[in-house]
Order: sequence, then structure tokens, then C-alpha cells
Amino acid sequence: MHLLKVSLFNFRNYPEISLEFSSKFNCFAGNNGTGKTNLLEAIYYLSFCKSFSNPIDTQNIMFGQDMFMIQGQYKVNGQEDELYCGVKRQQRKVFKRNKKEYERLSDHIGLYPLVLISPGDSQLILGGSDERRKFVDGVISQYNHDYLHHLLSYNKALAQRNALLKMFAERRRFDAASLEVYDELMIMHGEMIFEERKRFFDEFLPVFNDYYKTLSGGNEKVTIEYQSTLVEGDFGKQMLEARDKDLIAQYSTVGIHKDDLAFFIHDVPVKRYGSQGQQKSFLIALKLAQYTFTRNIKGFSPILLFDDIFDKLDESRVEQLMTLVSDETFGQVFVTDTHIERLETLFRKIKGDTRIFLVEAGNITKVSNLSNAR
Repeated sequence: MHLLKVSLFNFRNYPEISLEFSSKFNCFAGNNGTGKTNLLEAIYYLSFCKSFSNPIDTQNIMFGQDMFMIQGQYKVNGQEDELYCGVKRQQRKVFKRNKKEYERLSDHIGLYPLVLISPGDSQLILGGSDERRKFVDGVISQYNHDYLHHLLSYNKALAQRNALLKMFAERRRFDAASLEVYDELMIMHGEMIFEERKRFFDEFLPVFNDYYKTLSGGNEKVTIEYQSTLVEGDFGKQMLEARDKDLIAQYSTVGIHKDDLAFFIHDVPVKRYGSQGQQKSFLIALKLAQYTFTRNIKGFSPILLFDDIFDKLDESRVEQLMTLVSDETFGQVFVTDTHIERLETLFRKIKGDTRIFLVEAGNITKVSNLSNAR
């Protein structure tokens, strides 16, 4: 799978632009604030129906305008597909595939898989447990629609249960029957989510370990531990035992919405004891494992986005990484950087067709077309 062409209209700082891409490497160089990341945001929109940095769609409309539009042409298994995303103020978002509008945006997730590596990934290690759950859910949801359905249903039941707990506190009245309705929904969907997360980690960890070994030189022992209260026993029993605590706290204190991942190097937490280099290698190994895991299940290569990759790694590590993803097992790659000369020097050494674009305040110009034989 690869993205042939993208067209933007009033998206962030782009009034109107259309670009055609290489099926391998596409690089965007420009100063900070010129719109490099905005272009990756548009590509991300086409896969996930949303931005990776701003959840409010209307805030991605160009200042002073009433709507934005993103169109993309893809080639998947020899067939060309067209995607359309349109957002107007005070109207619902419209998303179409081959001119047919989706009734539910969740039906689109996973059809055009994508993996993003960006400076914001540091929150996977440094941020709260919600960041790590989001990572896991994002990987699984791209290949398992049933999981996404259970996740959405669980979160809806959780929100309704929490609202009920607050109402009990405000009215000083408790209704066990009303609470049990949401208990049963959370148990049903939560147990399915828990079992799928366990299966995912059994298969994901070996892939992650292989990539970390490659990136680090193989001298460090790393592991990821999946932490969930459901490991300790029956979810329904846990909810019943936590009921008094929930009533006092006015929210649900147990469940898969409390799951977390613990990252270790040599049996000590990466967050507390890992060096910056170790943390960066850990994060990139996570994302490359996500890529390979998704590709193996989907049967074709996702799109890979690297945002400000030189901010994460030194030049020698970046060259090692780009050499790695130049392999035929990896598909289309998009890269942003602030220095065009650095990109040109790097990709003259890397196998595969490369297009380099210069980004200047809402304008993008192709400046180089490098083609190194495989």
C-alpha cells in the first residue's frame, strides 16, 4: 500500500496544495513553523479520521476560513482508492471512501494502516497510563474491529457509570439495580478487551525485543510488563468489592481503564533509570514492532511517518534507522527535518527512490529526486 497523491484545501496553513509522492521515501525540509508536521497530520487524518495532536477538528481549519478538505489517492493491492475528509464549522465531519460516505468513522480504522514516530512519543514513557493504553488500543484497533467495538462500548458504559456514581453522591441516594446495569456492560466488554490485550502482548513482545536488540547492539535486556487488575481474578467480583470505594470516590476505581504497561531495562524502570539514548531506542523499537506486527497481520505494509527524526537521534543512528526501513519489508516512508542538506546527504546513501520537498510557509516545492538502485 502507498499514498499516490494528497490534496489539501484550507487545512492549517495550506490554502490549496496538491502533491504526488514516491512509493518509498518522501522527505520534507523547512524551518520550524513552516508546516512540515501539518502535512503529516493530513496523511494521519486519512488513516484515522482525526489529527494526532489536536482532537478538535475545527481548530485544523485555516484561520479565517469556514472549512477544510483533505483528499488522498492510494494504491492497495493493485487497486486505486480515493479518500475524502471534509470539516465545516458547526457541521459534522464527512469522511468518504471511493465517494461513499461512512455511517460510522470506526468502520474506516485499519483499512489504511499507519505508524507515526514523533517527538511526542516520549509521553509513552514519561506520561500517564492513558498514553500507554492509547498505544496498545491504537495497534489492536487497526486489525481487530471487534476489539474497537468492545472498547467504544466499554468507554461508553464507564462514562455512564461514573455519571451515575456522581448523581448518587449529589442526591444522597443509592440504587444498586441501576449501577448493576453498567457493571454488567463493563464486565462483558472489559473481559473481551483484557483477553485480546493479553494475546497481543504474547505476540508483540518477541518482535519488540528483536528491534531493540538491533538498535542497541544487543547488550541490554529489555521487557514490557502488562499490568491489569483482571490478572488478579474475576472482574465482576472486583467491581463488587470496590463498590463502596467507588461510591466515595464518585468514579470507577477498577477495570481495564486502569491497565498500564511497565517498561524495564535490566529489570529497572526505563522511566526512572533509562538514559535518554536508551529511552529513544526503546520508543523507536516500540513503533517499529508496531509496524511489523501490523504488517504481518494485515498482509501489506503500513505507511510510516517520521516527524523531526533528528530531534530523537544523532545522525549516525538516523542513518542506521533509514537503512533499516529501506529494506523491501518496509513500504512508503515520510520524513520531516529542518535541514535540506542533511536529508540530501543522508538519502544519497540509502537505497530506494526518494523525493525531497522544500516547505516554506504554506508552499511546498519538490527540489530533489534521488533514485538509488536496490
